[in-house]
Amino acid sequence: MPGSERIVRLQEVGPRDGLQNEPRALSPEARAKLVELLVDAGLDRIQIGSFVNPRKVPQMAGTDKLWRLLTHRAGIRYSALVLNRKGLDVALSEGIPHVEIYVSASETHSLKNSGASVQEALEDAFEMIRVALDTKTGVTAGVMCAFGCFYEGPVPVNKVVEMVRALDHDESLEIGLADTPGLAEPEGIRRVLEAVKEIVSVERLAVHLHDTRGFGMANLRTALDMGVRGFDTAIGGLGGCPFIPGARGNISTEQTVRFLESLDFHTGVNLAKLEQIREDLARMLGRPS
Repeated sequence: MPGSERIVRLQEVGPRDGLQNEPRALSPEARAKLVELLVDAGLDRIQIGSFVNPRKVPQMAGTDKLWRLLTHRAGIRYSALVLNRKGLDVALSEGIPHVEIYVSASETHSLKNSGASVQEALEDAFEMIRVALDTKTGVTAGVMCAFGCFYEGPVPVNKVVEMVRALDHDESLEIGLADTPGLAEPEGIRRVLEAVKEIVSVERLAVHLHDTRGFGMANLRTALDMGVRGFDTAIGGLGGCPFIPGARGNISTEQTVRFLESLDFHTGVNLAKLEQIREDLARMLGRPS
């Protein structure tokens, strides 16, 4: 077994991030089956969906039902994305053990994504994190568009740092940094991580990468070299923000596992099973496998 410094923890966001931008919506039953298959493949951190307005993101309708269909296996961190207090209340009432609360660093994206300014969203997130922690629910607090914005261009690094500082309630929190539009390049990843590492230990950081311009693996390698060991991935490289035109999918789970193994890192994920899941999911979505 490799030392802890050679272990990378992957969070599978395919059932949420990967499917929310697909024109064909899958039923809660189909999404629950996907989650179970991903767990069988060795993934122990699964973002099952989000509690958002189904009129805006119909692919996420029925996340509560999906949760009730799962076997809730021990040792698996099931999580859900929540963007407002209503979504959080539903997640807590359903007993979701971990919630992810993100605020965009871009005013334009924030308004499109959550209908609130950055300051309003930060204030709401601050209260939501407090409520979740009070109920002993695990929390990832994160910044979207942390490495740049499709609408506004570069995001000042000091703005990202101040947002992380505002969100970081407790040392139990995981802090997420998301390249939401997929515009980051390795140097931008390095600059942001260097600054954020001054206020948050690298062990608590997780990076969410997209592959819009083909820099996904290069960006992952940069973050990996800087000590980050937590990454979001999506089966088949599905995904993309529905509020950003042309946003491409997340870095693919199977490509990430293959890349990490080539560097002698351990993920605990069965690559052959992932490939089969990817093929089955492509058929379900009517996409070439």
